[in-house]
Amino acid sequence: MNTEVLMGLFIPFAGTALGSAGVFFMKKELNVMVQRALTGFAGGVMVAASIWSLIIPAMEQSEAMGKLAFLPAFIGFWLGVLFLLLLDSVIPHLHMNAEKAEGPNAKLKKTTMMVLAVTLHNIPEGMAVGVTYAGFLSGNSAITAGGAMALALGIAIQNFPEGAIISMPLHAEGKSKAGAFLDGVLSGAVEPIGALLTIFAAGIFVPAMPYLLSFAAGAMMYVVVEELIPEMSEGKHSNIGVVMFALGFTMMMALDVALG
Repeated sequence: MNTEVLMGLFIPFAGTALGSAGVFFMKKELNVMVQRALTGFAGGVMVAASIWSLIIPAMEQSEAMGKLAFLPAFIGFWLGVLFLLLLDSVIPHLHMNAEKAEGPNAKLKKTTMMVLAVTLHNIPEGMAVGVTYAGFLSGNSAITAGGAMALALGIAIQNFPEGAIISMPLHAEGKSKAGAFLDGVLSGAVEPIGALLTIFAAGIFVPAMPYLLSFAAGAMMYVVVEELIPEMSEGKHSNIGVVMFALGFTMMMALDVALG
């Protein structure tokens, strides 16, 4: 595994770490409008990455199937959605349970759910990067080094506000800046680990690459629809979230095509 690939695997993690570091420079509370804008931008980036870096390459790799070339992407996408649906039913949901936390352990419960929610989001993201680089390393012509790097950069861009969104509320709840930063960084540690494990597994199951790519896409799309879109749309001035979603989508689209 060359240096370029290793760098690509750790770029998304660096985005989370840099975003988490924002806790050292910003006020205790994150402005609602800013949070909505960052969430919308993150959603747009993830949707574009799912389409151009995962689903389209998955279908291109299945061209030999003719009119059924969509089938592996279709199946893999649904498996990714169902996988995240299963995880969501097992792991307590931040936006569903945070308001229910009461009593002396309320802050602990909210903090735990926040870290779990962000870590849950990072699993498919790391897997997406790993699957893409596995395809590149296998010599698949549908996946270029530039395309893989575009996905890694896109997820890093998405992870930057995500890191800030987790570290700042933790600090607002009374945790030290260093502690909040560390929690934010740890929430992103699953990405390079998941990416490396996916590469090793994908190297064995190269014929399943279209399914793996679309699986990651389905998981990412689930996160966008279930988590990010509701957050960016709630309350007044939801159009800010929509505009930032469009900005994130077009920036990631341009990045993928330019580097691919």
